[in-house]
Amino acid sequence: MNSGELYACLLVREFPAQALLRLRPELREKPCVILDGEPPAETVCSLNTRARLLGVQRGMTKVEVDTFGSITILPRSRSVEAAAKTALLECAGAHSPRVELQEEENVFLCCLDITGTEALFGPPEVLAKTLRQRVALLGLSAQVAVSGNFHASILLAKGLPARTAIVVVPSGAESMALAPLSLSVLAISEAHAETLSRWGIRTLGMLAALPRTDLIARLGQDGKRLQQMATGTMPHLFQPIDVPFVLEETAELDYPLDNLESLLFGVAVMLEQLIVRAAMRVYALAAVTVELHLDGGGTHCRTVSPRVPTNDRHLWLKLLHLDLEAHPAGAPISKVCLHAEPGVTSKVQLGLFSPQLPESGRLDVTLARIAALVGDDNVGRAVLDDTHTSPGFHMEPFAVPSGSSTTKVSRTAYGCLRRVCPPERLSITLDCGRPSGFFFRGHRYTVRHAYGPWLAGGEWWNERIWGQEQWDLIAQGDDETTLYGCVHQDFVQKSWLLVGLYD
Repeated sequence: MNSGELYACLLVREFPAQALLRLRPELREKPCVILDGEPPAETVCSLNTRARLLGVQRGMTKVEVDTFGSITILPRSRSVEAAAKTALLECAGAHSPRVELQEEENVFLCCLDITGTEALFGPPEVLAKTLRQRVALLGLSAQVAVSGNFHASILLAKGLPARTAIVVVPSGAESMALAPLSLSVLAISEAHAETLSRWGIRTLGMLAALPRTDLIARLGQDGKRLQQMATGTMPHLFQPIDVPFVLEETAELDYPLDNLESLLFGVAVMLEQLIVRAAMRVYALAAVTVELHLDGGGTHCRTVSPRVPTNDRHLWLKLLHLDLEAHPAGAPISKVCLHAEPGVTSKVQLGLFSPQLPESGRLDVTLARIAALVGDDNVGRAVLDDTHTSPGFHMEPFAVPSGSSTTKVSRTAYGCLRRVCPPERLSITLDCGRPSGFFFRGHRYTVRHAYGPWLAGGEWWNERIWGQEQWDLIAQGDDETTLYGCVHQDFVQKSWLLVGLYD
């Protein structure tokens, strides 16, 4: 073993139960068990501490669990466990770029190579404490063991009592620290376990004290491996994995849900977890996509994106509430998935005498309320289309410019056309084919200048060729007002329409 090596083992016990309860804070103080398998042969695969204190054990059937009375029974969810595992690996990856995952049943276990991280995170004790605190923010309870040997850190984490959260073993003291641990922490076959039990070997210290030559003669190379692990001298080739940074949370509902208020109660917990995970990487949430799996098949997806990335949970909840209220799912919901895109946190440099800027979240909520009333396609900024057909523009969402605010933009005054929706019919008199006067909103107007006509709406590939004729008019009213307007002559309907007013 190299004296410079240092490893931290992160262990989460009863992982199936903790993964489900992290998104259900209302059940954390109640006895809960997780069932796995096909009914009616379901058995307990994981449970929390309160259920264990009542006497529930792994392997019990659902009928046996029902005899204990008020115990919450939940089905195992592999998708929820995968999301929790991703969050844990992401948390571990924030402390070391080298992380190795150890696959074991009903527990989450990974090792971090923390060699040389003292200058960044401080002594191993401080790193272990920080790591455990960040895992606690994810709603999980973990134990951390630090050692100079890879396998020793794993065995120490497995052998920690339930009330001991952190253990740090100095380099060279692994054998002494491992000695009182039970043989159950070793991955040992039933045959070898029976043999060692007959010899009276119950702890790692007793296994380490056996003569190596005689042990190998009776157990083969497995005996040598077990004794090296018991003494903390087993070498290991570290195999790091690529730690993903994916902001996703998944929750499976106990029964199909069609109440938006109840749905948002669970979404709030998931949002809080996404915000915590983004804040650990000094990010904010730029966009959140909620994917609702409907009962009977099908999905309903909605994406909410404010103007500025933010970690304001109340703002996200309000935006999601307004969006889902305006675009409800067509069936009861059985599963909820949240995916977030990270963004850079907003930074505003204010002067000493500058007025306080309004909160960007208020604009987002206001726009969401307006969109719920008039539709998503009618809120935003108007962008001209490359066409002569009416109306000739479309709406795009408002966006914050990415350029520097100190850049000077040259502004040129242009005329503005305010469209009349819907267009108003006019009674127009013509003079040599040109408009000369008309009535509009109770007033008589005399045309002073008429510009046109421009043919619009034509499609040469069908019978509606040049279906509209456009005129721009400057007219004087009988009340001495001047009107600048745009009128269309519809050849198909044989009518005149006022479609816009110029400012």
